[in-house]
Amino acid sequence: MDQHLKETRIDSALAYDGSFLKVQRDVVALPDGQKTIREYIKHPGAVVVLPLFEDGTVLLERQFRYPLDRVFIEFPAGKIDANEDHLECAKRELQEETGYTATEWHYVCTIHNAIAYADEHLEIFLARGLTAGERRLDDGEFLDVFKAPLDEVLLWVREGKITDVKTIIGAFWLEKIVAGQWTV
Repeated sequence: MDQHLKETRIDSALAYDGSFLKVQRDVVALPDGQKTIREYIKHPGAVVVLPLFEDGTVLLERQFRYPLDRVFIEFPAGKIDANEDHLECAKRELQEETGYTATEWHYVCTIHNAIAYADEHLEIFLARGLTAGERRLDDGEFLDVFKAPLDEVLLWVREGKITDVKTIIGAFWLEKIVAGQWTV
């Protein structure tokens, strides 16, 4: 159906091989037959957890993000390890970063947050039945955890205090889920 839009890889080379990210440099044929270069980041994927308490508050993190030199408000999230089940990764990340565990888990959706220059995908999960416990942060990981009413989170999105795309999308999903408009 969309064949008239498809680009075809002619050649491929690894331009950068880092400990976490890799950059691919491909020569592709465009739909009109012309050739061009496509460079993109290879990413293993990640999970995002939307921790929702019975009282309608959500669990969030404040974490410094080096590329933009500032602290961001985010939902708990983390990289999927090689061959790791996505739900198991979500459970692990929630417990490691926040100390919380959940008795109820629902897959929400998959998002692609940087389609022009990365193959990254984020698997979003809703977590309910939350119980506090002890955090097990990774070495070199520093973050604060706090609860906030969903209405306040949505206000922070509107005011530009939350700009992280996975958190914005998660907040909008939660708004629909809590209102009973969308089910997971």
